[in-house]
Amino acid sequence: MDARGPGRATVLSPRALNRAVLARQLLLDRVDLPVVPAVERLLGLNAQDPNLPYLALWSRLDRFTIGELTAAIEDGTLVRSTLMRATQHLMSVPDFRLVRPVLAPLLRRVQRNAFGRRTAGVDLDELVAEARTLLADGRVLTRPELGRLLARRRPGADPTGLGWTVQYLLPLVHPAPSGTWNTRGATPFASAEWTGVPQEATTEDADELVRRYLAAFGPATVADARAWSGVSGLREVFARLRPELRVYADQSGRELFDLPDRPLPPADLPAPVRFLPEFDATLLAHADRTRIMTDQIRRQVCVGAGVAATVLVDGTVAATWTTARDRDTVVLTVQPLRPLSTTDIGEIEHEALRLLAFTDPSSTAVLDWAR
Repeated sequence: MDARGPGRATVLSPRALNRAVLARQLLLDRVDLPVVPAVERLLGLNAQDPNLPYLALWSRLDRFTIGELTAAIEDGTLVRSTLMRATQHLMSVPDFRLVRPVLAPLLRRVQRNAFGRRTAGVDLDELVAEARTLLADGRVLTRPELGRLLARRRPGADPTGLGWTVQYLLPLVHPAPSGTWNTRGATPFASAEWTGVPQEATTEDADELVRRYLAAFGPATVADARAWSGVSGLREVFARLRPELRVYADQSGRELFDLPDRPLPPADLPAPVRFLPEFDATLLAHADRTRIMTDQIRRQVCVGAGVAATVLVDGTVAATWTTARDRDTVVLTVQPLRPLSTTDIGEIEHEALRLLAFTDPSSTAVLDWAR
């Protein structure tokens, strides 16, 4: 299992890799963990919609309540910010201090690609310095408010482009009530200086981020880590860490890296039905996603910039799901993406009704199957 040279590494099947990522993402058994350690073990949760972290934790934790996560967001133990792949994530403050500086080059690149033309002629260092001053002393502004204030000294500048530019270039957090259950609206900006986030990442920071990634999603290739983070230059990081890593291979002969002390669960271990929210990292943490869904199913789940909410059956994506509310009734619709057995259908229905009891305890729950 610890062979390191090419041609001698143990080959892991897609099913073995599937069970590994399910175990590390707490999807084989619901566990009894407090909210913050769980979010750290998962290395953050996608938070592009405020409800997504709540749904992700419900599928992973025993006795999880909405109030637990809301309290951690409100007291600043968990922060929401622009992070992996330049999308919104929820992380603990120590993890934010680690991850945000490593992602800074990615975020600068995203700003150039998305808003470079709209901020042409703007001194970006000066812009960031002014934004830092505007957000000093705990002041909170929405993105549109900040953009308009920054545009006052820059006649003809695009306020929207200025606001987004600051979001990418300056470490910010989006304080509560933003990011809490069912709370949507304009994104509030607050300075992240209180978190102690460094301005620049060290070599040790990049190394530790890769270790944490492998702990949450390994075994994985260099390309997998790049797909999860959006960070370039990781090949050098893996090369530096190689002496301390265990090396496997997938069935195509690609090198898979892992932490040496992480056991792999048996490939034939049963996996329960699980409902995952949109953009769940389990579906996005690898360049090769065949460990969690076939390429045909991936084309139905990942459409444009969207990633559907999914149902795992025997550990892999078998369906998508949506909800719709009408007064006192909530309807959860399941769209199968492959044939399901009678047992599968029964387990999906049981889990769906449990999910609706969590999200809409006062509503009439209806389960529907798309045809």
